[in-house]
Amino acid sequence: MRKSKNNKIQQLENSFEKVKKEPWAKKLRISSGVLWNLFILMLIFSVIGAVFASSVGAGYFASLVAKEPLRTKDELRNAVFNYEETSEMFFANNVYLGKINSDIERRQITLDKVSQYALDAVLATEDEYFNEHEGIVPKAIFRGVFQDLTNSDSQTGGSTLTQQLVKNQILTNEVSYERKAKEILLAMRLEHFMTKDEILEAYLNIIPYGRDITGQNIAGIETAARGIFGIKAIDLNLPQAAYIAGIPQAPYTYTPFYSKNQGIKEREKLQHGVNRMKTVLFRMRDTGYITEAEYQEAIAYDVTKDFRQPSRRATERYPYVTQEIQNRTIEILAKVLAEKDGLDATRFEEDSKVKEKYEIMADRSMRTDGYRIYSTIDKDLYDQMNEVAKNFKYYGFTYTSEKVDEESGKKTIIEDPVQVGATLIENHTGKVLSFIGGRGHEIEAMNHSTQAFRHNGSSMKPLLVYAPAIEYGVIGAGSPVVDVKFRQGSYRPGNYFDRELGILSARESLARSQNLSTLRLYDQIIDRKPIEFLKKMHFTKLTEADGQYLTTALGSMDIGVSVEENTNAFATFANDGKFIKSYMIDRIEDMKGNIIYEHKIEPVDVFSPETAYIITDMMRDVLRPPGTAARLPGFMNFRPDLAAKTGTSQHYGNAWLVGYNPNVSLGVWLGYKNQQTPLYSGYRSSQMHPSERTARLFGQLMNTANSLRPETVKAAERFKRPNGVVTRSFCGVSGMAPSAACSAAGLVRSDLFNSKVMVPTKVDDSIINTASVRVNGKLYQALPSTPREFVSSGGVGVNSQFVKRMMGRLGGDGSKLLAGQGGYSSNVVSGASFPANNVPPAPVQAGKNGATLTWTASSSNDVIGYYIYQNGVRIGTVRDGASRSYTIGYGSYYVRAVDITGLQSAASNTITNAAPVKPKPDTTTPNKKPANSTDTKNPDTTPETKPDAKPDTKPEAKPETDAKPEATPDVESPKKE
Repeated sequence: MRKSKNNKIQQLENSFEKVKKEPWAKKLRISSGVLWNLFILMLIFSVIGAVFASSVGAGYFASLVAKEPLRTKDELRNAVFNYEETSEMFFANNVYLGKINSDIERRQITLDKVSQYALDAVLATEDEYFNEHEGIVPKAIFRGVFQDLTNSDSQTGGSTLTQQLVKNQILTNEVSYERKAKEILLAMRLEHFMTKDEILEAYLNIIPYGRDITGQNIAGIETAARGIFGIKAIDLNLPQAAYIAGIPQAPYTYTPFYSKNQGIKEREKLQHGVNRMKTVLFRMRDTGYITEAEYQEAIAYDVTKDFRQPSRRATERYPYVTQEIQNRTIEILAKVLAEKDGLDATRFEEDSKVKEKYEIMADRSMRTDGYRIYSTIDKDLYDQMNEVAKNFKYYGFTYTSEKVDEESGKKTIIEDPVQVGATLIENHTGKVLSFIGGRGHEIEAMNHSTQAFRHNGSSMKPLLVYAPAIEYGVIGAGSPVVDVKFRQGSYRPGNYFDRELGILSARESLARSQNLSTLRLYDQIIDRKPIEFLKKMHFTKLTEADGQYLTTALGSMDIGVSVEENTNAFATFANDGKFIKSYMIDRIEDMKGNIIYEHKIEPVDVFSPETAYIITDMMRDVLRPPGTAARLPGFMNFRPDLAAKTGTSQHYGNAWLVGYNPNVSLGVWLGYKNQQTPLYSGYRSSQMHPSERTARLFGQLMNTANSLRPETVKAAERFKRPNGVVTRSFCGVSGMAPSAACSAAGLVRSDLFNSKVMVPTKVDDSIINTASVRVNGKLYQALPSTPREFVSSGGVGVNSQFVKRMMGRLGGDGSKLLAGQGGYSSNVVSGASFPANNVPPAPVQAGKNGATLTWTASSSNDVIGYYIYQNGVRIGTVRDGASRSYTIGYGSYYVRAVDITGLQSAASNTITNAAPVKPKPDTTTPNKKPANSTDTKNPDTTPETKPDAKPDTKPEAKPETDAKPEATPDVESPKKE
């Protein structure tokens, strides 16, 4: 068998040799050799060309990425995870408020909080081979290059999720080969430094998804789920997930919403996004992520019904709150960033350019670094208090003006209503619990609680005058102060209704809000620089001039104070004299939950606890008659231990009421945008007084706070009296320890003192016994020349040294010390001599009413009474203050005015009271001459028991023509509180 096989092989070889000898075979052999050689040659050239092309390509690629730095693992990871995230704001107790406005809104999320449908939809649509490739898909890249080189109409794209992540987070959207080359290189490196889950998670957090319902640009799948459907990403169903996954290809085409809060698109425009959703579902079915049944069910689903309905942003719902939180966050972050850079705090505050630089950085950081900002504002309390303000009916008149647009010529009515600002502060922490920013952000964007700086009127008095005076040991609660006019250069202050009360207690002066006594007290302490107390209480707009002028005591400052600052200062009294700065930002956390700022309470000693309690007790009287806020308790439905102070600035440009109990302080302000526009036109107008308006609003706001947060207000709690506050008796007119004369005169008073700095110890030396005379309703010491019939003996008076001491360096009319309405004028004679002018008084005009002689008052200011003459004989005396009338009989009568020096005026016109015609004599009844009658009811009207022996044949000479009576003092226009 082997032999047979060998024979066959031999036969084949013989046949082959025979063929080779044929001519055509010889030619074929030559041709095939040439072809083989050509093939080998072409192969060699192809290899060389490929190597050359590869070298050129590699070189070109290398040149494209030559400037790209070799990034480390940490650098790459940090760059990828450093995506912007929108910061969020919260009310107190972690109640969500809203997002801070930014160019793009983003909320970070982890993969475990994303619906599996959404993950599958993204992979099926954007990167089918995500789990297999190592950053790039070469086939896709070559296809893309080929399409680009041939300018193909079909551009399928070739970027993986990793490449898209690199493009968005590390590179730019620039269309160039250089950027593409860098993208490829970095994508491959990134795959070595990050897991697939980390890459997918980062991608889902950074990719743009168009706009949300408010028109805000959004990025990140969690933001998209909330912004488009109003649900979390983990709750997305299949059609919703497919819709969102399809958006990134053309975000503003497929997004269902218009920009600038213009709402949802029309039905036909929504169809673009719906069609894209169906494409995504088709790919999910083809790649095996969903079944045919799921696909059919999903494409039949009406996803448009799930779109969010129009809503307002936080900045629209709570414009004042969001504005204030953002402003304060920038301030805080600027300091945090400066401190990180090692910048000295003093330089930061004093160098405006440096401060501005860090504030710009802080603003950018606040909007893009994903902070969680927690405020102190109680949402429910804020809502309710602002509802009260919205419905308040007693603001006053709203002015209107017409504005014409220069381009269109369209007329617009501009409203100028009475604005409002209010702040509620928790005393022991400084938390701003709530505030009222104004009558409407659309009318005026300014927050009138925090940003409007106004003169605080008489609400300044306890802060700058009375509390410092108590602290210095100058006064106690009942110490006497002087409410008498003075003049300092061109400055001539006055009181409301132009009244002067003379000597009155500091307690009453504060309760009545007297200007003159406050200014005189401030003048006693101004050299000690009480303005420093305001600086400690964080009055931020004080100037050097504010500490130099008396008018600051009445709340007149260069710039002013905000409602928050004023209220915060009053809370110092509730905190036993310690100032605790108000605040609105409780803490700030970064996106990982790390606390980068947390408010710390730092009390500042301002007043002693004794001073704080005494001034509080004095301001309790503001709420009782005749206090300026006596009506306030009637507007409240509960009775806290409340102290308060009103204030109105010059011309009623501002109206204030600030009050506090042991736990909360509330300040209320009313005024027009232009503080020169008055709130009130005087008591003769039909307008409600500004103090009445503020009292009504204050009462309603406190009622709301107590009703909603009784555990915060704690209405039953009362102020605790420190041991250093004592009650002591003193002489009411001098403030010194009572003397026997003071006690006998009934002038002893008792009130509170700070035993650590002042109690009355020196015995009073001001009281004297004296004869008095009444001039213009006020008691003065009689002069030696004063006619005795006008003098009252045995009166109680004060000596001239006392008068000089009380009038102080401001001076003034000492005769008014005890002649006002301060409670002492009825039984105490001033030690000051009346400034008589030694000129006879002006004459009067007489008249008759039946059997009663009447006359006008003399125009002179030193008249003590009047003499009545009958037939030239003086028959009666009428003292100042009595009725200017006298019952007469028959005859001729006239009247002379008498001044304190005893000089008489010229006689008045003569009044004749003729006797009736006598009838025939009655022989049975003797005719009796009418007797002169007297007014037995008025002791100041007396007949002369011993008339002058000689008739008044020569009346006293009239005053010389060049002599003039003392000018009547100018009447001050009523000053406001």
